[in-house]
Amino acid sequence: MAGSTRTKKSSGGGGSTRRLVIVESPTKARKIASYLGSNFVVESSRGHIRDLPRGAADVPAKYKGQAWARLGVDVDHGFEPLYVVSADKKSLVTELKEALKDVDELYLATDGDREGEAIAWHLLETLKPKVPVRRMVFHEITESAIQAAAANPRDLDQDLVDAQETRRILDRLYGYEVSPVLWKKVMPKLSAGRVQSVATRLVVERERERMKFVSANYWDISAQMDAGEDATPRQFGARLVAVDGTRLATGRDFGSDGKLTGRADVVVLDEAQARAIATGLENAPVKVSSVEEKPYTRKPYAPFMTSTLQQEAGRKLRFSADRTMRTAQKLYENGYITYMRTDSTTLSETAINAARTQATDLYGAQYVADKPRQYTRKVKNAQEAHEAIRPAGEVFRTPGQVAAELDSDEFKLYEMIWQRTIASQMADARGNTTSIRIQGRAATGQEVTFAASGRTITFAGFLKAYVETVDAEAGGESDDAESRLPLLVKDQDLTIAELSADGHTTSPPSRYTEPSLIKTMEELGIGRPSTYSSIISTIQDRGYVWKKGAALVPSWVAFAVVGLLEQHFGRLVDYDFTAALEDELDGIAAGRQGRTTWLSGFYFGGSIGPDGSIGRSGGLKKLVGTGVEDIDPREINSIPLFSDSEGRTVVVRVGRFGPYLEREVDGVAQRANVQDDLAPDELSAEIAEKLFSTPQEGRSLGTDPVSGNEIVAKEGRFGPYVTEVLPEPAENGTSKAKAPKPRTGSLFKSMSLDTVTLDDALKLLSLPRVVGKDPETGAEITAQNGRYGPYLKKGTDSRSLVDESQIFTVTLEEALKIYAEPKKRGRAAAAPPLRELGNDPVSGKPMVIKEGRFGPYVTDGEANASLRKSDSVETITDERAAELLAEKRAKGPVKKKAPAKKAATAKKPAAKKAPAKSKS
Repeated sequence: MAGSTRTKKSSGGGGSTRRLVIVESPTKARKIASYLGSNFVVESSRGHIRDLPRGAADVPAKYKGQAWARLGVDVDHGFEPLYVVSADKKSLVTELKEALKDVDELYLATDGDREGEAIAWHLLETLKPKVPVRRMVFHEITESAIQAAAANPRDLDQDLVDAQETRRILDRLYGYEVSPVLWKKVMPKLSAGRVQSVATRLVVERERERMKFVSANYWDISAQMDAGEDATPRQFGARLVAVDGTRLATGRDFGSDGKLTGRADVVVLDEAQARAIATGLENAPVKVSSVEEKPYTRKPYAPFMTSTLQQEAGRKLRFSADRTMRTAQKLYENGYITYMRTDSTTLSETAINAARTQATDLYGAQYVADKPRQYTRKVKNAQEAHEAIRPAGEVFRTPGQVAAELDSDEFKLYEMIWQRTIASQMADARGNTTSIRIQGRAATGQEVTFAASGRTITFAGFLKAYVETVDAEAGGESDDAESRLPLLVKDQDLTIAELSADGHTTSPPSRYTEPSLIKTMEELGIGRPSTYSSIISTIQDRGYVWKKGAALVPSWVAFAVVGLLEQHFGRLVDYDFTAALEDELDGIAAGRQGRTTWLSGFYFGGSIGPDGSIGRSGGLKKLVGTGVEDIDPREINSIPLFSDSEGRTVVVRVGRFGPYLEREVDGVAQRANVQDDLAPDELSAEIAEKLFSTPQEGRSLGTDPVSGNEIVAKEGRFGPYVTEVLPEPAENGTSKAKAPKPRTGSLFKSMSLDTVTLDDALKLLSLPRVVGKDPETGAEITAQNGRYGPYLKKGTDSRSLVDESQIFTVTLEEALKIYAEPKKRGRAAAAPPLRELGNDPVSGKPMVIKEGRFGPYVTDGEANASLRKSDSVETITDERAAELLAEKRAKGPVKKKAPAKKAATAKKPAAKKAPAKSKS
């Protein structure tokens, strides 16, 4: 059988009993097989083998007439789900059934979490084995762990299965009931999700805060103090903190409205006051008024769990959550780390001993904690109790020992996990903090107080091994940062070496990054840490959120969707209710709640959940089915921004072809396009006026002397362009489809709407330009501008040009030389690739990233695969590129649509293939 793995080593399996072991991935199968005996055959299910139908075509014929078939869940009969084997897994299922005929037992060795338990159950239900079935569970892929798991199998945990299946059914009910409301009231093809909608709301709310934020200005004075030539260091920095005994205002004293919060008696300096005090302090004597020293202790960080690994990899390595989890998955499957989906920070006794031994060897006994450290914490909605993420094995391999075996991403992540695990068993870091107050009197008579603070580390402890990275957006000071002050005593005289009056402006709250969004979701108890990666990818893939650098920015569509859900289905995106929902689902996993009873209460209404929950409010069906027709689409798709200088309300409207600005001027709606890459909080009144000043009908450039038609320059959805205004056709019944189309031409990159001239426009509209004819074939060669740059065309043969100016200057001789060169694969291939990668492991050919019609894609010259929204051209690894190509090959070639056949009886359409659900 393809992919089957027979093992070589002897094992604790014993006897002549033949066992089939099924895991999720081929990599995992190969690794596990090497640790088991010859009586074991290890196969891979390659993820989920069946799921709820994705569309009507997937529903078996005998169910198509049922009212519940659209949902794939029979809500009137115990919420029985309809599972169908994925089209691309049918042959695999046949192979697994064949393999079962030759064995005496079946071991289901999928991951030990809820989803892994559910995959095992689906395999059991689909294969219907006639041999005994046991569950084989392990949390690291090492020889001892695998052999122990094989020797100590357990039964399938039906409570875990029920918990996972309830989530799957719940998500289907939520998505299929709520999404159609978005289709009707916002736009087609949108989706709602139990967790994705709440995550989107978090990002939208943060952007709203930024949009409403009013900055405040305040001033203070920074100084360089001189403690004399005997001091070390001689000079140090200090900052003015009080004037005449009243504390100076800092950023935290102002609210989001730009006004003082009123919580404290403070003085706000303006520029003139600050400069006057600074001038008055020149040559003024100052002295130390107080010195306060305190020892401090910093305990080590807990070992990684899923959420903290994603956060720290985002901060330290600049990995997306998806990239982190894909890399961790490979490390786990190849036996380098323990299972990476866990909410536990505990370490086994073996792991603690390994970490302490290695820390002693590397740093010395004095750097190791006096006794083993164990980290326990209660996490909302936790996965089952696994161990923390740590290096695998009873003896940890150092990063240096595995460097040659890992790629760049894998090495960086392994090193971070190893460092964090070792540091968790090391001694506390110790040090001293010093706070100094310095007083003096300005020439203006004002008494001033400066403050300086320092920190010194007297014993590094765990910081020798690992220092957590500070979030760049949130700011703060690293744990190993030191700022030294000289030894000072009260009443010691100092001199001021330098003074500077400094202005400050308060800043709006930072946008979420992936790490900070994960942290917030975890704190609120929304979703499960093991799903955060897929949630963040989903809200980007759906177009609700896009990235500006590392920051997550909501789209205007997200504003409309969140606004609709908040106003009409508030409980569905309420943070507390969403967290409570997770608690209830965990009750099913623990066996405290029955699956069917809970689903019935949630969907139809019942006594489940806290007061005000969806169930106690009549259920999801009633909530979504009541008052939908009363929702005003225009109101939902209108996001008020501000009033212009004349008091007119400016709104963003979410339209079918993108967002646009609108306001009413003299009873007439004035509109302006909004660029997709303009963040909502950056759409100020000034920018709005500029957009409004660009006429929708375009800037008139003049008249074409040949046709007599007006030529205009306009801003379009895909950038600026020029076009001609055709006269209105006579009313003679000519359809719009047959009416003449105006000529259009995209502006060159060197042109702008403000400066493009009539001559420029006529040149653009003259394209394509005929260069000449090929003397050998007589084929016409033209030069033209496309969406992806300038190129030559001869029949179906296209070749790229270096720059846009060549379109008007390239000669026939030059064109023939270009065509005489060997043609590279694809028209756009003449342009350099966006990035070059290594060789594809399947084809052995080099992989490159190119810009395509629908965005960047990876190709090895044989297969092409589009990059996902969560993939970055700059950071995609060779392994990820190869993975995308492998997925593309697995789907097979795109089938062309067959021409319609004339027949007396309509033929039933073939069922569509349902792609396999990947486990992530």
